Parts: sequence; structure tokens; C-alpha cells
Amino acid sequence: MTPATWLTAAGFVATAIAFGPARMGFGLFLPAFREEFALSTATAGLIASGGFLAFLLALVASAWLGRRHGERVPVMVGALAASAGFLAVAAAGEPGLLTLGIALCGASAGFCWAPFNDAAERVLPDAARAGALSVISTGTTFGVIAAAGLAFAVTEGALDWRAAWIAFAVCSLTLAGLAVAGLPSSRRGAKPARDAMVQIVMTALPAVPDPEPAASRLTQRAAMPLYATALCYGMANAVFLSFAADRVVAAGGLPGLPNEAASTVIFLSYGICGVLGLATGRIEARIGLAPLLCAIFAAAALSLILVAIAPRSWIAVLAASGLHGVAVMMVSAVFSFWSLRLFPGRGTLGFTAALLSVAAGSVAGPALAGFLATSLGPAVMFLITAVPPLATALWFGAKLRRPRPRLPPVTDPR
Repeated sequence: MTPATWLTAAGFVATAIAFGPARMGFGLFLPAFREEFALSTATAGLIASGGFLAFLLALVASAWLGRRHGERVPVMVGALAASAGFLAVAAAGEPGLLTLGIALCGASAGFCWAPFNDAAERVLPDAARAGALSVISTGTTFGVIAAAGLAFAVTEGALDWRAAWIAFAVCSLTLAGLAVAGLPSSRRGAKPARDAMVQIVMTALPAVPDPEPAASRLTQRAAMPLYATALCYGMANAVFLSFAADRVVAAGGLPGLPNEAASTVIFLSYGICGVLGLATGRIEARIGLAPLLCAIFAAAALSLILVAIAPRSWIAVLAASGLHGVAVMMVSAVFSFWSLRLFPGRGTLGFTAALLSVAAGSVAGPALAGFLATSLGPAVMFLITAVPPLATALWFGAKLRRPRPRLPPVTDPR
């Protein structure tokens, strides 16, 4: 295989594991965790937020490692963190070890995604980047499908949930091998640059001149919609992943199915429909960024509303999970190539800045949602959570009434 094919394959597997069972496994298995560890909704929200906080911290560490040692090292660290996290969850006998395992799993997602943006900028030609990044980001959907399949085996009594998490750990070791084969081993061929975290900090100090113009672009006005969109996406997605399955199960499940099987149905629909994310690059090239983001956030808002008002309807639950799956896979790809366009030559730096916004929303979302659900009920919590993505959809919809400037094409500054 060509280096570009190896890179795309490694990225696909990385997102399948890190953003499949590692990031979404807690929500998928939350009904089982509730029974095993006697978790309240507020406690479950805090555990979920802990995983997303680890994701945020790992993003910063990933950028630092990538600039120092190349893209291969942070991905391998992420693979090992996922393995350790899966095993910790499988061995947990009390909520403390469960929390640690979920945090390690969340960290793996922070280590494993952004390096592929930088590697794609160095390895792939301009015209191939958007398509390759769409394939890489959509690896998530296949990871979710595989995890949901194991969860279904658990509900059928064919597998213990602890055995499923051991299987996840074995799969994550495959990622370490692919990282060695598919990612550059060093920064050879790249321009020398300071650590990404140092660049982010220095942009907050306007009195100090920045010798690298790319770093100052982090605070440019054109980047603000990216950050705001990422913050909203992080919050809405984290709440859906953490509580949608639990909402349906707590409401009595889906007619004709064992109650605990509802979470499997939700995540299967989420993953299967998310395959449409493979077409993100082509769709954006045809209709433009603003219409695509308007549709994505309208779908996200509708998914939250449907879970709130009809948790026992097959049609509503399948539509909600499918719409959210498509929205997540597409917006993930959008962030990849949108950040490349805004920050040419600094793929990981720009993408890390966007993902920090995603992580901030992801940390706050589940914790706040857990307390809202406890005080106001889960239906009201989901309806309140739907407001920010709905407002985002309306904002991008309003932009459609004006002449739409096209974003500059991704160019190679070297």
C-alpha cells in the first residue's frame, strides 16, 4: 500500500477505537454500570465529564508530543491509554476504578485524532485531504457498530460485559501496530515550530510579538465561528452519548425488546447512519460550509428533542440516533478540513484549538445535564440541551440569505 493508504487506514482504525468504544462505551454500557455500581444520574454525569476532561488534557499533551516526536508517538500513547482504560473498567469492583478507566479511555481519544490532521497535511496532496479526513473521522461509526454488537451479545447473555471490555483492550493493541506502519516516525520534512501549547498560550499575550504568523491566527475573527460551533457540538454530543440510552431504558425501553437492549439499538443506528459521514467532503464542495453546518446542527437539535418527548417510540428513537450519528460524523470531518483552511501549515495546532473547544463543551455538558435531570427530569434536560444546537443551526441558516464567500482552498505553504 502507498503511504497515503497506510495513513488513512491507521487513522480509520484509530478513530474507530478511540472514538468508538473508548469514548462512547460509557454511555453504551451505562445501564449495566448503573446496576453493577448503583450509580445515580448525577454521579454518572460526573464520571462522563471526567472522561471528557481527560480528553481535553490529552489534546494538549498530544500536540506537545506531536511537535517534539512526530505523529506516531501520541497515537501509540493513546492506544496504550485505551488498553489500560478498558482493562481498568473490566476489573472495576467499585466506582473509583470505573472512573479511572473511563478517564483513560477518554484520554485515548485526545491523543489519537489531531495527529492525523498534521500527518495528512504532510503526506497527502491538497485535493486528497478532505476525502481522506472524511474517511478517517468516519472510522468512529464502525467502532460504534462493533461496540454495539458486543453490547448486544451481553444483553443476550452470550457474553459478560467485563469480557466485552477485555475484547476492546485487545483491539486497541492493533492500533499501536498500525500506528507504527502508517504514521511518520518523526517530524522530518516539517518546518521547525515551537510546541503547540506554547503557541496557544502566546496568542493570549498581545503585547509580545509573535514571530510565527500562523500562531496569531488562532485568535483571528474568522476562527471564532469554528470555536463556537465546536463548543456547541461538544456539549450536545456528550449529553447524547452519555444519557440517550439511559433515557430510553429508564422510560421502559422499546416495545418488543428486552429493556436493556435499547442501548444497543440506539448505538447501532447511530453507527450505521454515521457512515454517511464518508460523503462530507463531497457534500461541502457541492453546497458550501454554511448550508452543511445548518443541516448538521438542525439534525443534532432534533435528535435531542425526539429522545426527550418520545423515548419509547421505535421511529423516534431510531430517527434520533440516526440523525445524531450523521451529524457527529459529518461535523467531525468538517472540523478537520475547516481548521486546515484557517490554519494552513499548522494542521495539528489549528485542529487542537478547535478540539479544545469541543472538549470544553464535552466536560461541562454531562455534569450539568446530570444535575438538570435530577432536579427537572430527563425530558426537560434533553429539551434544554437542544437549545444551543438549534440556535447554531438558525445562525448558519441566517447566513444563507447573504452572498456566501467560498473558503479558500487548502494549500500547501511549503
